[in-house]
Amino acid sequence: MTTSTGFDIRRIGGRIGAEILGVDLGAELDPAVVTEINSALLEHKALVFRDQQLDDAGQLRFASLFGELTTAHPTVPSVDGQPQILPVDGDEGIRANHWHTDVTFVRTPPKASTLRSIVVPPYGGNTLIANAGAAYRDLPEPLRGLADKLWAVHTNAYDYAAPRSEKAAEHRKRFVSRKYRTAHPVVRVHPETGERGLFVGGFAQSIIGLDPSDSRDLLRIFQSHVTRPENIVRVAWRPGDLVLFDNRITQHYAPDDYGDLPRLLHRVTVAGDVPAGVDGILSYVIEGDDAAHYTPAAG
Repeated sequence: MTTSTGFDIRRIGGRIGAEILGVDLGAELDPAVVTEINSALLEHKALVFRDQQLDDAGQLRFASLFGELTTAHPTVPSVDGQPQILPVDGDEGIRANHWHTDVTFVRTPPKASTLRSIVVPPYGGNTLIANAGAAYRDLPEPLRGLADKLWAVHTNAYDYAAPRSEKAAEHRKRFVSRKYRTAHPVVRVHPETGERGLFVGGFAQSIIGLDPSDSRDLLRIFQSHVTRPENIVRVAWRPGDLVLFDNRITQHYAPDDYGDLPRLLHRVTVAGDVPAGVDGILSYVIEGDDAAHYTPAAG
Protein backbone atom coordinates (compact mmCIF):
# COMPACT_ATOMS: atom_id res chain seq x y z
CA MET A 1 0.00 0.00 0.00
CA THR A 2 1.04 3.63 -0.55
CA THR A 3 0.65 5.99 2.38
CA SER A 4 -0.67 9.54 2.29
CA THR A 5 2.88 10.81 2.73
CA GLY A 6 4.10 8.91 -0.33
CA PHE A 7 6.10 5.94 0.90
CA ASP A 8 5.11 2.33 0.29
CA ILE A 9 4.44 -0.44 2.79
CA ARG A 10 4.96 -3.96 1.44
CA ARG A 11 3.91 -6.83 3.65
CA ILE A 12 6.52 -9.59 3.90
CA GLY A 13 4.69 -11.98 6.22
CA GLY A 14 1.13 -13.15 6.61
CA ARG A 15 0.82 -12.07 10.24
CA ILE A 16 3.87 -9.91 10.91
CA GLY A 17 6.39 -7.80 9.06
CA ALA A 18 6.56 -5.18 6.32
CA GLU A 19 9.21 -3.48 4.24
CA ILE A 20 9.09 0.31 4.10
CA LEU A 21 9.98 1.61 0.64
CA GLY A 22 10.75 5.18 -0.34
CA VAL A 23 11.97 6.55 3.00
CA ASP A 24 15.54 7.80 3.46
CA LEU A 25 16.25 7.45 7.18
CA GLY A 26 19.35 9.59 6.80
CA ALA A 27 17.22 12.62 5.89
CA GLU A 28 15.21 14.77 8.26
CA LEU A 29 11.80 13.11 8.41
CA ASP A 30 8.60 15.09 8.41
CA PRO A 31 6.50 14.49 11.56
CA ALA A 32 3.69 13.14 9.36
CA VAL A 33 6.06 10.49 7.98
CA VAL A 34 7.09 9.51 11.52
CA THR A 35 3.44 9.22 12.51
CA GLU A 36 2.72 6.92 9.56
CA ILE A 37 5.80 4.80 10.30
CA ASN A 38 4.59 4.44 13.89
CA SER A 39 1.13 3.43 12.65
CA ALA A 40 2.76 0.84 10.39
CA LEU A 41 4.78 -0.42 13.34
CA LEU A 42 1.65 -0.88 15.44
CA GLU A 43 -0.02 -2.80 12.61
CA HIS A 44 2.87 -4.90 11.31
CA LYS A 45 5.02 -5.04 14.48
CA ALA A 46 8.31 -5.33 12.58
CA LEU A 47 9.48 -2.95 9.84
CA VAL A 48 12.44 -3.47 7.51
CA PHE A 49 14.23 -0.51 5.90
CA ARG A 50 16.61 -1.80 3.22
CA ASP A 51 19.97 -0.34 2.22
CA GLN A 52 19.89 2.71 4.49
CA GLN A 53 23.66 2.87 5.13
CA LEU A 54 23.26 4.85 8.36
CA ASP A 55 26.08 5.56 10.78
CA ASP A 56 25.71 5.41 14.56
CA ALA A 57 24.49 9.01 14.74
CA GLY A 58 21.87 8.35 12.08
CA GLN A 59 20.56 5.28 13.91
CA LEU A 60 20.36 7.21 17.18
CA ARG A 61 18.56 10.09 15.46
CA PHE A 62 16.00 7.78 13.85
CA ALA A 63 15.33 5.75 17.01
CA SER A 64 14.85 8.93 19.05
CA LEU A 65 11.88 9.88 16.85
CA PHE A 66 9.87 7.22 18.71
CA GLY A 67 10.73 8.27 22.26
CA GLU A 68 13.50 8.70 24.79
CA LEU A 69 16.39 6.30 24.30
CA THR A 70 17.73 3.88 26.87
CA THR A 71 21.37 3.30 27.54
CA ALA A 72 22.71 0.26 25.72
CA HIS A 73 21.94 -2.41 28.33
CA PRO A 74 21.49 -2.74 32.10
CA THR A 75 24.67 -4.83 32.49
CA VAL A 76 26.51 -5.26 29.16
CA PRO A 77 28.95 -2.54 27.96
CA SER A 78 28.04 -0.27 25.08
CA VAL A 79 29.99 0.58 21.95
CA ASP A 80 33.01 2.67 22.98
CA GLY A 81 31.98 6.30 23.22
CA GLN A 82 28.33 5.50 22.39
CA PRO A 83 26.49 4.80 25.68
CA GLN A 84 23.15 4.16 23.93
CA ILE A 85 24.40 1.60 21.39
CA LEU A 86 24.78 -2.10 22.12
CA PRO A 87 27.15 -4.05 19.86
CA VAL A 88 25.58 -7.37 18.86
CA ASP A 89 28.80 -9.07 17.85
CA GLY A 90 28.77 -12.79 17.06
CA ASP A 91 32.52 -12.90 17.57
CA GLU A 92 32.15 -11.67 21.15
CA GLY A 93 29.80 -14.44 22.21
CA ILE A 94 26.66 -12.30 21.85
CA ARG A 95 24.54 -14.83 20.01
CA ALA A 96 20.88 -14.59 20.99
CA ASN A 97 20.19 -18.16 20.01
CA HIS A 98 16.87 -18.30 21.87
CA TRP A 99 13.48 -16.65 21.61
CA HIS A 100 13.17 -13.55 23.77
CA THR A 101 11.74 -10.07 24.12
CA ASP A 102 14.48 -7.52 24.83
CA VAL A 103 15.34 -6.95 28.48
CA THR A 104 12.12 -8.21 30.07
CA PHE A 105 14.00 -8.93 33.29
CA VAL A 106 13.67 -5.23 34.26
CA ARG A 107 10.44 -3.47 35.22
CA THR A 108 10.36 -1.25 32.12
CA PRO A 109 11.50 -3.22 29.07
CA PRO A 110 12.10 -1.19 25.89
CA LYS A 111 9.15 0.05 23.87
CA ALA A 112 10.92 -0.63 20.59
CA SER A 113 14.27 -1.82 19.31
CA THR A 114 16.25 -0.88 16.23
CA LEU A 115 18.86 -3.22 14.76
CA ARG A 116 21.28 -2.00 12.10
CA SER A 117 23.41 -4.41 10.09
CA ILE A 118 27.09 -3.56 9.74
CA VAL A 119 28.73 -6.91 8.95
CA VAL A 120 26.57 -9.81 7.79
CA PRO A 121 27.64 -13.35 6.88
CA PRO A 122 27.11 -14.59 3.30
CA TYR A 123 24.70 -17.19 4.64
CA GLY A 124 22.76 -17.63 7.87
CA GLY A 125 22.68 -14.95 10.53
CA ASN A 126 19.04 -14.03 9.90
CA THR A 127 16.75 -12.59 12.56
CA LEU A 128 13.35 -14.19 13.21
CA ILE A 129 10.58 -12.05 14.74
CA ALA A 130 7.30 -13.44 16.12
CA ASN A 131 3.89 -11.88 16.68
CA ALA A 132 2.88 -12.44 20.31
CA GLY A 133 -0.54 -10.85 19.73
CA ALA A 134 -1.50 -13.41 17.09
CA ALA A 135 -0.26 -16.13 19.45
CA TYR A 136 -2.62 -14.93 22.17
CA ARG A 137 -5.58 -14.84 19.78
CA ASP A 138 -4.81 -18.40 18.66
CA LEU A 139 -4.99 -19.81 22.18
CA PRO A 140 -8.02 -22.00 22.89
CA GLU A 141 -10.43 -20.06 25.08
CA PRO A 142 -9.67 -22.03 28.28
CA LEU A 143 -5.95 -21.37 27.88
CA ARG A 144 -6.60 -17.72 27.09
CA GLY A 145 -8.65 -17.35 30.26
CA LEU A 146 -5.90 -19.00 32.28
CA ALA A 147 -3.14 -16.89 30.74
CA ASP A 148 -5.05 -13.70 31.57
CA LYS A 149 -4.71 -14.52 35.28
CA LEU A 150 -1.05 -15.61 35.39
CA TRP A 151 2.15 -13.77 36.25
CA ALA A 152 5.68 -14.87 35.41
CA VAL A 153 9.08 -14.12 36.91
CA HIS A 154 11.61 -12.87 34.34
CA THR A 155 15.31 -12.93 35.20
CA ASN A 156 18.69 -12.44 33.57
CA ALA A 157 20.19 -15.10 35.87
CA TYR A 158 18.61 -18.28 34.56
CA ASP A 159 20.32 -21.60 33.73
CA TYR A 160 22.23 -20.83 30.55
CA ALA A 161 23.92 -23.43 28.42
CA ALA A 162 27.63 -23.70 29.05
CA PRO A 163 29.58 -21.01 27.15
CA ARG A 164 31.46 -22.39 24.16
CA SER A 165 34.40 -20.00 24.33
CA GLU A 166 36.28 -17.74 26.71
CA LYS A 167 34.73 -14.67 25.07
CA ALA A 168 31.24 -16.10 25.49
CA ALA A 169 31.98 -16.92 29.13
CA GLU A 170 33.15 -13.36 29.77
CA HIS A 171 30.01 -11.96 28.12
CA ARG A 172 27.84 -14.22 30.28
CA LYS A 173 29.65 -13.06 33.39
CA ARG A 174 28.96 -9.42 32.50
CA PHE A 175 25.34 -10.20 31.60
CA VAL A 176 24.57 -11.54 35.08
CA SER A 177 26.86 -9.16 36.98
CA ARG A 178 23.76 -7.51 38.42
CA LYS A 179 20.83 -9.83 39.06
CA TYR A 180 17.29 -8.83 38.14
CA ARG A 181 14.03 -10.63 38.86
CA THR A 182 10.79 -8.95 37.80
CA ALA A 183 7.15 -10.09 37.83
CA HIS A 184 5.26 -9.41 34.60
CA PRO A 185 1.76 -10.43 33.51
CA VAL A 186 1.76 -13.41 31.15
CA VAL A 187 -0.68 -11.40 29.04
CA ARG A 188 0.35 -7.80 28.45
CA VAL A 189 -2.07 -5.16 27.21
CA HIS A 190 -0.41 -3.00 24.57
CA PRO A 191 -0.44 0.60 25.83
CA GLU A 192 -1.15 2.15 22.40
CA THR A 193 -3.50 -0.33 20.74
CA GLY A 194 -5.07 -2.24 23.64
CA GLU A 195 -4.12 -5.51 21.91
CA ARG A 196 -3.32 -8.42 24.20
CA GLY A 197 -0.15 -10.41 23.67
CA LEU A 198 1.67 -13.27 25.36
CA PHE A 199 4.51 -11.65 27.32
CA VAL A 200 6.83 -14.58 27.94
CA GLY A 201 10.04 -15.57 26.11
CA GLY A 202 13.46 -16.74 27.21
CA PHE A 203 13.78 -14.59 30.33
CA ALA A 204 10.45 -15.86 31.74
CA GLN A 205 11.53 -18.66 34.04
CA SER A 206 8.61 -19.46 36.34
CA ILE A 207 4.91 -18.86 36.93
CA ILE A 208 4.09 -17.24 40.26
CA GLY A 209 2.18 -19.64 42.52
CA LEU A 210 3.11 -22.81 40.62
CA ASP A 211 5.84 -25.34 41.27
CA PRO A 212 8.80 -25.53 38.86
CA SER A 213 7.44 -28.49 36.88
CA ASP A 214 4.02 -26.92 36.24
CA SER A 215 5.69 -23.58 35.47
CA ARG A 216 7.91 -25.12 32.82
CA ASP A 217 5.01 -26.97 31.24
CA LEU A 218 2.76 -23.92 31.02
CA LEU A 219 5.50 -21.62 29.75
CA ARG A 220 6.38 -24.22 27.11
CA ILE A 221 2.75 -24.32 25.95
CA PHE A 222 2.44 -20.53 25.72
CA GLN A 223 5.84 -20.19 24.07
CA SER A 224 4.98 -22.84 21.47
CA HIS A 225 2.05 -20.70 20.32
CA VAL A 226 4.25 -17.61 19.94
CA THR A 227 6.77 -19.44 17.76
CA ARG A 228 4.37 -21.24 15.43
CA PRO A 229 5.67 -20.75 11.86
CA GLU A 230 2.66 -18.71 10.76
CA ASN A 231 3.45 -16.10 13.44
CA ILE A 232 7.06 -15.55 12.30
CA VAL A 233 8.81 -13.38 9.75
CA ARG A 234 12.46 -14.04 8.81
CA VAL A 235 14.70 -11.07 8.06
CA ALA A 236 17.66 -11.93 5.80
CA TRP A 237 20.12 -9.15 6.44
CA ARG A 238 22.02 -7.14 3.87
CA PRO A 239 24.66 -4.60 4.90
CA GLY A 240 23.06 -1.24 5.66
CA ASP A 241 19.60 -2.58 6.56
CA LEU A 242 17.72 -1.35 9.62
CA VAL A 243 14.89 -3.17 11.38
CA LEU A 244 12.49 -1.52 13.83
CA PHE A 245 10.29 -3.80 15.92
CA ASP A 246 7.70 -3.31 18.66
CA ASN A 247 9.28 -4.93 21.71
CA ARG A 248 5.98 -4.85 23.63
CA ILE A 249 4.28 -7.51 21.51
CA THR A 250 7.01 -9.45 19.70
CA GLN A 251 9.78 -11.93 20.36
CA HIS A 252 12.88 -12.43 18.26
CA TYR A 253 15.59 -15.02 17.71
CA ALA A 254 18.93 -15.01 15.89
CA PRO A 255 19.82 -18.59 14.91
CA ASP A 256 23.47 -19.45 15.49
CA ASP A 257 23.89 -20.93 12.02
CA TYR A 258 26.82 -19.03 10.55
CA GLY A 259 29.78 -20.82 12.09
CA ASP A 260 32.86 -18.67 12.68
CA LEU A 261 31.83 -16.01 10.17
CA PRO A 262 31.67 -12.40 11.42
CA ARG A 263 28.30 -10.82 12.16
CA LEU A 264 27.90 -7.37 13.71
CA LEU A 265 24.73 -5.40 14.35
CA HIS A 266 24.20 -2.28 16.44
CA ARG A 267 21.13 -2.11 18.66
CA VAL A 268 19.43 1.05 19.94
CA THR A 269 16.35 0.76 22.14
CA VAL A 270 13.54 3.20 22.93
CA ALA A 271 12.52 3.52 26.58
CA GLY A 272 9.30 1.78 27.53
CA ASP A 273 6.64 1.95 30.19
CA VAL A 274 5.67 -0.47 32.95
CA PRO A 275 3.70 -3.42 31.50
CA ALA A 276 0.08 -3.83 32.58
CA GLY A 277 -2.02 -6.98 32.68
CA VAL A 278 -5.64 -7.34 31.64
CA ASP A 279 -6.74 -6.19 35.12
CA GLY A 280 -4.56 -3.08 34.91
CA ILE A 281 -2.09 -4.27 37.56
CA LEU A 282 1.49 -3.20 36.78
CA SER A 283 4.69 -5.21 36.74
CA TYR A 284 6.87 -5.04 39.86
CA VAL A 285 10.45 -5.70 40.92
CA ILE A 286 11.22 -8.81 42.96
CA GLU A 287 15.01 -8.52 43.05
CA GLY A 288 17.35 -5.82 41.82
CA ASP A 289 16.34 -2.24 41.20
CA ASP A 290 14.14 -0.20 38.86
CA ALA A 291 16.99 -0.03 36.31
CA ALA A 292 16.47 3.72 36.10
CA HIS A 293 20.05 4.01 34.85
CA TYR A 294 18.93 1.96 31.86
CA THR A 295 15.38 3.18 31.20
CA PRO A 296 15.14 6.96 31.60
CA ALA A 297 11.34 6.87 31.25
CA ALA A 298 10.91 4.48 34.19
CA GLY A 299 7.77 5.35 36.05
